[in-house]
Amino acid sequence: MNSKLAGFIILVTVAVVFGAGCLDNDAQTTASAIPVTATWIEPQVIDNTVTIPVQTINKSINTHFKVTTPAGEIAVMAYMLGDDIIVRSNVCPPCGSIGFSLDRDILVCDACRTTFDAETGQGIQGACVDYPKESIPYTVSGGNVVMEMDDIVIAHTNTVQRG
Repeated sequence: MNSKLAGFIILVTVAVVFGAGCLDNDAQTTASAIPVTATWIEPQVIDNTVTIPVQTINKSINTHFKVTTPAGEIAVMAYMLGDDIIVRSNVCPPCGSIGFSLDRDILVCDACRTTFDAETGQGIQGACVDYPKESIPYTVSGGNVVMEMDDIVIAHTNTVQRG
């Protein structure tokens, strides 16, 4: 009886492994794509201007980066929401996180799991909802998202203030 049970377990294991190998790559990618954790990228900073390639955001869907300002180091997120690029302050002040995953149209704090509307930045549910993620104005030029350092500092300042 033990040999029959062992044979059955081996047969089931082979079937599961073989079945998993039959999935196409797109099916595996789609199943693991939600939520999308942010990918660290390096911005280009020249004087008061910060640029990141649109292609990088399109490819990664959800990105974040840091810039050094007179006010200190500031984290920023840039992500795709449908066909739109959204750029926001990337900080959750009460819990100290600088990481958000994108779960369709919801931002989820990687530390405290507080949720925010990805379109508006407003808190939905969780401990840190009173700290909406401020939007950062930008333009697209030459295939790059272009922001002003002053706008990044203002968005960060507004985000860390309870509101």
